[in-house]
Amino acid sequence: MSKDWSIRKRRPVRRKNIAPLLKELEESLQIDLSIDGAFLEMAEYGPWKMVFVDKIAKTVELNNEDNERFVFLTLRGLLDYPDSAKWIEVDHGAIPFLMNGADCMVAGVQAADEHIEKGELVWIRDMTHKKPLAIGWSLLDGKEMASANKGKGIKTLHWIGDELWEMEI
Repeated sequence: MSKDWSIRKRRPVRRKNIAPLLKELEESLQIDLSIDGAFLEMAEYGPWKMVFVDKIAKTVELNNEDNERFVFLTLRGLLDYPDSAKWIEVDHGAIPFLMNGADCMVAGVQAADEHIEKGELVWIRDMTHKKPLAIGWSLLDGKEMASANKGKGIKTLHWIGDELWEMEI
């Protein structure tokens, strides 16, 4: 991420205006978003569109290199939904590298959601506590990632300690 990104065009929204985005997110991650009664806002953060729930960035909408649109939870959003699909589990040796924004190498991957396809957004969690560590683009499908032993598995976009994680509104 770039440090010159800033929040722009921040505005309140009604749930019905972002319902298609939320429905897509619920289906993709197999979760039930319970945000009824919450204060919802939308904003732009660099090239990403974000949804804030009670002033915390919970979802991100972005495009991949082929300009396909993806909606995903931020790490703060994933903390509220630890049973979300599209996860990759890594061992403790990979955690320090992920905390510095490094891409995830398959050598550190211990398990992966079998339904992950190459080119999808995925979230990385530690194998012991199941807490989210990073979000990125999958470079392999889930079965390949769990069985491979060398090479890059995930191109990291957002990690604990980056500008989005530290953002306070």
